[in-house]
Amino acid sequence: MNDLPAYCLATAQAAREASYQLATIDTEIKNRWLSESAIALKAAAAEIVEANQLDLAAAPGYGLTDAAIDRLRLDSSRIDAIAGALLEIAALPDPIGEVLDGFTRPGGLQIVKKRVPLGVVFFIYESRPNVTADAAAICVKSGNAVILRGGKEAIHSSRAIVNVLSRCAEQVGIPAAAVQLVQTTDRAAVGEFLGMSNLIDVTIPRGGEGLIRRVAAEATMPVIKHYDGNCHVYVDKDADISMAATIIENAKCQRMGVCNACESLLVHRDIAAKALPVIAETLSRHGIEIVADAESLSHLPGASLATEDDWSAEYLGPKISVAIVSDVMEAVKHINRYGSHHTDAIVTNQIRTAEIFTSAVDSSAVMVNASTRFNDGGVFGLGAEIGISTDKFHARGPCGMRELTTYKYIVKGDGHIRT
Repeated sequence: MNDLPAYCLATAQAAREASYQLATIDTEIKNRWLSESAIALKAAAAEIVEANQLDLAAAPGYGLTDAAIDRLRLDSSRIDAIAGALLEIAALPDPIGEVLDGFTRPGGLQIVKKRVPLGVVFFIYESRPNVTADAAAICVKSGNAVILRGGKEAIHSSRAIVNVLSRCAEQVGIPAAAVQLVQTTDRAAVGEFLGMSNLIDVTIPRGGEGLIRRVAAEATMPVIKHYDGNCHVYVDKDADISMAATIIENAKCQRMGVCNACESLLVHRDIAAKALPVIAETLSRHGIEIVADAESLSHLPGASLATEDDWSAEYLGPKISVAIVSDVMEAVKHINRYGSHHTDAIVTNQIRTAEIFTSAVDSSAVMVNASTRFNDGGVFGLGAEIGISTDKFHARGPCGMRELTTYKYIVKGDGHIRT
């Protein structure tokens, strides 16, 4: 690209103009766009798959693993699933215009607090073509224009999908610039957009820790982020051991390479001798390597001694750290020190212990007698999510449509003046 700064500026300016128009577009039009886009994506399946083949052919040269290549691959059934996700978002309530509060002042001044879009979202994400459609749908349904910067590994697939979405947008009266894909894979483009706080309201990076730290360091606008997912399960002294083993098996083994998978296990000292062998035997069926503190090793034949680094590690694979604690507050202290504030769980039959745990653990989602794998926008009924935030401002946990909004005060008078 001959003039990268000019291209990025023009893209952001077009998104800003589109965001002003989107703020006034009715829900019915946004839902019609989603519905017609779903139909059009299915109709364009052949050309999308053809574009996807270009990405698949280039994938080995980028060093993608077999699992990453599988996530990249599109076929008619996966395109049907992408279309289905758009229809699910169309069926969700539109958050824009929701009245959060309203009151009349003694002098008759009427004040309403109403939900409104953030404006322009710059979304940087990994090489998964379905995320392109999900992010566009969530942003536009919540009244936001979006600039999509996908990975170079999926550039052809993402371009084919966005072409369909933009074409359908124009047909229903939504500006095509409401959904834009950055057309260059030059990493310098990211730096250009991160400097445009006058045109972009929020940046959301979804990828490796290195990318997220770079974005957080360079962005001149707010960033919704999470660095990693060191998620814990704490097995209390009053836990059902069979339930605990089942929960840990699901949390660790169902999908090991995701951010809400369990990486660390804490067990109350009073139950460790009974619980750890059962849990270890369950994990062994999945080939999970166990590293543990010195006290746990006597209950875990074949386990290795954990290092200090293990307690904060996000393995994203067949490995888990194990430690014994004396009570629920020691478990909380360990989690708050080493965890990533993503998702943590307790297994217990005691309501009060669960209340202490859920109140004291500083994480975006806390589970009671349930797997950490449930921290997900779709599971929470938010529709497709644009990410899971471990921040506290402005959004926390799964980021669906409501997390892409803010509010404004609308004040109505009848000739009122302030004296």
